[in-house]
Amino acid sequence: MKRTGFLYDERYLLHRTGPCHPEAPERLEAVYKGIQQAGLLPRLTRIKAQRADEKWVRLVHSAEHIRRFRDACCTGVTEFEHPDNQMCSASFETAMLAVGGILETLDMVMEGKLDNAFCAVRPPGHHAEVSQAMGFCYFNNVAIAARYLLNKWGVQRVGIADFDVHHGNGTQHIFEQDRSVFYYSIHEHPTFAYPGTGREFEKGLNAGEGFTLNTPVLPGMGDSE
Repeated sequence: MKRTGFLYDERYLLHRTGPCHPEAPERLEAVYKGIQQAGLLPRLTRIKAQRADEKWVRLVHSAEHIRRFRDACCTGVTEFEHPDNQMCSASFETAMLAVGGILETLDMVMEGKLDNAFCAVRPPGHHAEVSQAMGFCYFNNVAIAARYLLNKWGVQRVGIADFDVHHGNGTQHIFEQDRSVFYYSIHEHPTFAYPGTGREFEKGLNAGEGFTLNTPVLPGMGDSE
């Protein structure tokens, strides 16, 4: 039987986004409850999050972006740079735990302790640009993970498959000139025109041309399509 890791930490629930926000702690609680009710927990290797070393976050994000986010949390404001990005005083540390937990999980896979893993973390990340938070996302978790594999573990090629109603603009832009990372996204289009990226003709730039692939699908399509 393959050894599958499961990253989940109750501290991820400390990132509070206010009433009626779609990216709420209940989203992660529902994931955990579903896995539990399916009887899968005894078959998984539980992983507890570790706080990321900031040097790994800087593989993707500017030092200025990291500082602005940290300072905003310290001042007690309830949004970061856009009304979508609701937060609380614990949001920066929660985001650092999200990144750190994923990197800890990657280490376990690369060391042969796990065959694969599922990371149930928040805040999410695929809209986050190098120097800008967007769409509930502050740090681009999967982009940091890819750069971590390339830099720490010497992996030569990384593939990212992004399945979401919205296009992962941040992840695409971070790697669109990098041929060591292939980015694929399947997403709905049009989706209230957000974030306005992810068309079929976007295939990467310069050295990275051909290493980005987008599959927009019409609203209402399901499994059969």
